[in-house]
Amino acid sequence: MRRAIHLLDRPMLASRTTNVTRLQASGRRGVGLACGMDELTLSIVGIDFPNADRSKSNRRMEGMLCTPSEPVELRREPKNPHDANAVAVFSMRGVQMGYVSAERAPLIGRRMQQEPYAVVFQALAGNMGYVRIRFGGGAPTLPETVEPPPSSRPAPYDPDIFYPDPEGPEWGA
Repeated sequence: MRRAIHLLDRPMLASRTTNVTRLQASGRRGVGLACGMDELTLSIVGIDFPNADRSKSNRRMEGMLCTPSEPVELRREPKNPHDANAVAVFSMRGVQMGYVSAERAPLIGRRMQQEPYAVVFQALAGNMGYVRIRFGGGAPTLPETVEPPPSSRPAPYDPDIFYPDPEGPEWGA
């Protein structure tokens, strides 16, 4: 009992407990600790695998064709042989871009059944694609993009590059 009181003294856990208490008082069930997460950024996994269609369409290329804030579609796949909770991500052109991560898929799939939602493409950064989902109505808002700071490292030394002397040769040519 002493340990439980100690954990509730921490602000983060106390606020989660308060949110769960408010959720229980409102009569909503099945949402759990996710009640404060009405808008989420989700990673798209499996973006480097080819699709199973006849043309073996490229998922990464489809992500490159999408623009930020372009609507995308999420489809639950309860008959998926690898994961019954799988949620596939499709572009508006009907081409699969990948899946919601296995850690997030059960939560997202359950909430997709319980309440209205909207999904937009957020970005393709490095090896990952991202979508933004909003539950409870309304359009998702994209976070502001942050430009990476310019690199302060000098260019690597290349011994094959010609570096002319600023004043010319000293041997009097």
